[in-house]
Amino acid sequence: MTPLLCILLAIEINVIMLLSFRTPLRSLAMFVLDRFKEGRGPIMSTVSVTLFLVLLSSLYSIFRIQKRSMETGTVNQTDHVLLANHILDASLMGFCLFLGLMIDRLHYYVKRFDYSESVKSFTAKESYVTESD
Repeated sequence: MTPLLCILLAIEINVIMLLSFRTPLRSLAMFVLDRFKEGRGPIMSTVSVTLFLVLLSSLYSIFRIQKRSMETGTVNQTDHVLLANHILDASLMGFCLFLGLMIDRLHYYVKRFDYSESVKSFTAKESYVTESD
C-alpha cells in the first residue's frame, strides 16, 4: 500500500504545482478536473471517506500495538516493524487527504479567479467602446 500512496502523493503534488502557476498545462488540468468532478455523483467523497476510514483503522492498530508493548514492557521486533509500517501508511494517507482538499480548493479558486478576470476584461472593453462614441 505504501508504493501506491507514494505515487498518489506525487500525482497530487504535480497537480497542485500545475494549478499554482499560469501555464498552458493549467487550462488542461482545469479541464480534466472539471470533467472529473462533473456529473459523477459523490465519487470523490466516497474515495476520501474510504481513505479516511483506512486511516482510522491504521491509527487504531498503532494504538493497539503501543498498548500491547506498554503491557509487556518490551517491544517485540515484529511489533516494531508493524508499528513503523502503520505510522508510515497513516502519515501518507493523511498527506494524501490534505493534498486532495488543497486540490479541490485550488480548483475552485482558480476557476473563480479566471471567471472574474474574463468578466473584468469584458466590462473594460464595453466601457472603452462607449467612452469613445
